[in-house]
Amino acid sequence: MRKVTNADRLPAPPDGQEFSAVPTRRVGGRWIFFFALSWFGVWIAQLTPVQLLLPLQVEEFLGTTDWVQNVLGFGLISGVSGAFALVAYPLTGAMSDRTTSRFGRRRPWIAGGTAGFAASLAILGLQTSLLGIGVCWVLASTFFCVLTAALTAAISDQVPVNQRGYVSGWISAPQAIGIIAGLVLVTTLGLSTFGGYALMAGLLVALGLPFLLLVPDAVLPPGIVAPLTWRSLLEGMWISPRLHPDFGWTLLSRILVNLGNAFGTSLLLYFLMYGLKVPNAEDSLIQLTLVYMVFVIVASLWLGRLSDKLGRRRAFVFGASVLQAAAALILAFIPTMGAATVGAALLGLGYGCFLSVDQALATEVLPDQLSRGKDLGIMNIALTVPQAFAPMLGALLVSAVGGFTLLFLVSGLTAMAGAWAVSRVRGVR
Repeated sequence: MRKVTNADRLPAPPDGQEFSAVPTRRVGGRWIFFFALSWFGVWIAQLTPVQLLLPLQVEEFLGTTDWVQNVLGFGLISGVSGAFALVAYPLTGAMSDRTTSRFGRRRPWIAGGTAGFAASLAILGLQTSLLGIGVCWVLASTFFCVLTAALTAAISDQVPVNQRGYVSGWISAPQAIGIIAGLVLVTTLGLSTFGGYALMAGLLVALGLPFLLLVPDAVLPPGIVAPLTWRSLLEGMWISPRLHPDFGWTLLSRILVNLGNAFGTSLLLYFLMYGLKVPNAEDSLIQLTLVYMVFVIVASLWLGRLSDKLGRRRAFVFGASVLQAAAALILAFIPTMGAATVGAALLGLGYGCFLSVDQALATEVLPDQLSRGKDLGIMNIALTVPQAFAPMLGALLVSAVGGFTLLFLVSGLTAMAGAWAVSRVRGVR
């Protein structure tokens, strides 16, 4: 009989199977509630500045009534922040994939992203120069990327495939509520610019703490994932569409649909003011936003769960893209308040379905489960960058022809191109 040695008693070295395996255990209501609460904090802190606080800061500094110039100024700051997102998302994902902290892989990045985002917002409220506004918004947007890259990776880490459509719906439903909640809070309370930013920062921290502190995050043992080098990072940024075509088509579809959506929504207030010339553009915007919000919530939760039940993703994303294209084309050819209300409903239905089901689709086309944080970071670029560049590009389209028809035509055609791209996915039903 062979003598038992100390080597036989040592545990086998980690092989990474636990971390590369797709989760099979369903997450409970407590996990989903804390996850949704965290995203509500994220969206209210991100969207209130984009929709209200930041444009007002820029307009106050520029001191002009020319709305095109104001939008271009806002678009310049937004575009620079989008350029930083190109790096922040995949870099954060790649680093969190390798984090061996005793607190887990994603949790340190969620904590750091939350703290940095909140601090940047508070400091942003004190700025009076365009340079200061721009620098602080770039910092806020970068920490937003750090936070959301880690949060979205938690879906692939902990949620089984047959639950991802429903869970992803709890990203988009809070987004719809956050669009209007921040506006109502700031205007109802009569807050100053600094007060508005400070309130958003406080809500971000308060709403994010339960998920950060109470939801477990598996600890990655050292040696499972290769260390990050500049070479591996740069090589990892390129995922060959020839070797991984489903990833490429899904990414392209995301970029196109989100760009189409951003074209259709980013200048909506100016469309009401200067296109439709409604008596009270702000009240009309809130009305359209409420319609949009209701349909986003219903679509994201109901259709996300239906997608899980049927085991189908591609058809839902295709249909969602077509609905968004239809909404934009209605605004292009029937420029009335009634048509805009119908368009808001269709856009909410399409975008709500797209956000939930497309997020689930993205998690199913990843090339390597051990690098899913980095790969989802690349996918997340398609959510942020189009939103960053759309206001400036949209303003250029409107100023080029002196109206909004071309803007909505481009929005509709871009969304249709996104529908075509997702139809090319073959590995997921």
